[in-house]
Amino acid sequence: MKLRTSLKYTLSVLAAIASCAIAGQAVAADAAVVGNVQNARDKVSMCIGCHGIEGYKATFPELYHVPMIAGQNAKYIETALNEYKKGARSHPTMDAIAGSLSDQDIADLAAYYSNLK
Repeated sequence: MKLRTSLKYTLSVLAAIASCAIAGQAVAADAAVVGNVQNARDKVSMCIGCHGIEGYKATFPELYHVPMIAGQNAKYIETALNEYKKGARSHPTMDAIAGSLSDQDIADLAAYYSNLK
């Protein structure tokens, strides 16, 4: 009887520790990816050639209007880049660029462009 109580206590303590460890990792992962506007200044050169020209139309693979992203919501930019990176959205140029970005790069670019007006 005493062994069963001790075992239950030990297992409940281990479960609590494991859940705290998992929660701590999730918080640490979220905290690790915070956009930095200053760091993005060295990364925008790959974006500005298309997204920095008002009224620009790309001709590959077809003619379409390239959106201006200055002032766009940061979460939207992050989501779009992650979708290109994972293949949920597709455009040859954006697929290649987004595929080369780390999560930190994406957060930095989103912070930078969302602060522009």
